[in-house]
Amino acid sequence: MATDTSIGTPADIFRLGSMYAMSKVVLTAVEIDLFTALKDGPATAAELCDRLGLHPRATGQWLDVLVTTGLLRRENGRYGNGPAAARFLVKGAPAYVGGFLSRSGEMLYPAWGRFTDTLRTGAPQANDGDFRALVDDPAFLDRFLTMMDSLSGHLGPELAKVHDWTACDSVADIGGARGNLMSHLVRAHNHLKGMVFDLPQMEPRFDAHLAALGLTGRAAFVPGDFFKDPLPQADALIMGHVLHDWAEDERRMLIGKAHAALAPGGQLLIYDRMIDEEPADADNLLVSLHMILTTTDGTEYTAGECQAWLREAGFKEIAVKPLGRTDTLVIATK
Repeated sequence: MATDTSIGTPADIFRLGSMYAMSKVVLTAVEIDLFTALKDGPATAAELCDRLGLHPRATGQWLDVLVTTGLLRRENGRYGNGPAAARFLVKGAPAYVGGFLSRSGEMLYPAWGRFTDTLRTGAPQANDGDFRALVDDPAFLDRFLTMMDSLSGHLGPELAKVHDWTACDSVADIGGARGNLMSHLVRAHNHLKGMVFDLPQMEPRFDAHLAALGLTGRAAFVPGDFFKDPLPQADALIMGHVLHDWAEDERRMLIGKAHAALAPGGQLLIYDRMIDEEPADADNLLVSLHMILTTTDGTEYTAGECQAWLREAGFKEIAVKPLGRTDTLVIATK
């Protein structure tokens, strides 16, 4: 859905300066876990200062800014969670997306402060380095998986609805982390045999995550590196938020490997925050700049570019449809 970001008056220009501050207001609330602190009921500013270790000088006005966003409500001097905060920003809530915002505050916010350097050099400003080495760091892996769960928890139910899974007996999520997206698919479609293909370090967390969801045995973990190993065979392969991490030649290679793994009639499902041929959606363009700021070669791409790579790999039948409010789903049949 396109957003209105047009600028026509001096007031619009002045407002840009406040947008940067507003994002920090919200990210800080997630960082110190304000919304979880309010899950059991409203509190005064003084009570929150005591509970969260805050100083009273800035706290009251910070809370009031959050009231203006609708994330908080204020009544009789007491602050409580608004509907969106209660649903999406309380740890442990089924639809929690705070993991993504925490990662944004940790990585993206500082990187945008150095955006001028990227414009001048093309270099990322918050690259984690070699992901395959970093997954051996439990703290990094926990942060990464929490972020990925935030995204797949939003898109998993959508993917379960928008695609016709009736003719598909098996599905493999390529780069599927600890199986959060797959959990939504197998829960919604009992006949599906699920697989998650990812680095071996993910397997213990995959087992623990599916056990916590009550889905042990509904999906299998297949260890491997999609740059080195063949992809698993299944009726459908999913590459969600994968291709945008890599350079164009690597995207072509991964699509080619998917084509080789599929039997005739098999399907490859690709989704990302794809950008329009003509600039219209500021949100997805900004996400593409996020990728440029945080990866060596990553960026978003158009659905037309994706279709060209698929045809080059040998796919003939290709369909494009929206996935939720932000992503585009491209379905290619071998």
